[in-house]
Amino acid sequence: MESPWRNPVKTRLEAGEIVLGATITTNDIEAAAHAATLGFHFLWCEMEHSPLTLETLRGIVLATRSLPAMIFARVPVVELWTAKRVLDQGVSGVIFPFSSTPELAAKAAAACRYPPLGGRGSGSGLASATWPEPKNYADSADANVVTVLVIEQAQAVENIEAIAATPGVDVLFIGTSDLSFSLGLRGRQNEPALEEAIARIAAAAKRHGKFLGRPAPAPEKIPALREQGFQFFQCATELGLMRLGARQILDPLGIPEMPRERRAMY
Repeated sequence: MESPWRNPVKTRLEAGEIVLGATITTNDIEAAAHAATLGFHFLWCEMEHSPLTLETLRGIVLATRSLPAMIFARVPVVELWTAKRVLDQGVSGVIFPFSSTPELAAKAAAACRYPPLGGRGSGSGLASATWPEPKNYADSADANVVTVLVIEQAQAVENIEAIAATPGVDVLFIGTSDLSFSLGLRGRQNEPALEEAIARIAAAAKRHGKFLGRPAPAPEKIPALREQGFQFFQCATELGLMRLGARQILDPLGIPEMPRERRAMY
């Protein structure tokens, strides 16, 4: 008998391995499909800070069905209906911003599961058509959808024990930039107050058996972060990857890019 499908992102996390996600911010299905072939384990489809639409998200799901990267979506707010809309397009992970209270954590977990485990509504015709187990979509989705909470406010740090103890939450992702702003640091990194908050979140994640995530730094810093418990990393956007590739060609030739102040004029 064939074994049930397992979300490879969950499988890697449970095995103690890292997962890396390219961030998708533009309504370009071909760019997303190409990103899904590059070796990333998932695509972080950004629907909080970018113009990415539900229609494009569905197109990305369709275009990447046979490709290695899983499709995750960051919704704009922690609500049942925001999760429902992206789950019904067929994503295998939902990322919830500003998850700063245990009540919001519980709402996020419930939004990703059908009753009696949660409160997700039954309207998954599109999702089941592109899911690896279409005949058993509800059970498979309940077992495989990855629920990610973004911890990015001082309030969340104060509530971190209760948030981390919430059943149905898989990953605590530290939004280091927003957390820095919330702590009054204006986005600055490597500040003692920020490092203390990060350590507090990491300790709570370990105590309660949650996976730990953050934006990916320079590759050489990832081994040290793995030692701190980090496994789930958000990488550059497709536009950022384009810039990185361009600079590898142009910098050795001494060709500069357009200054930022000039780019802002176009």
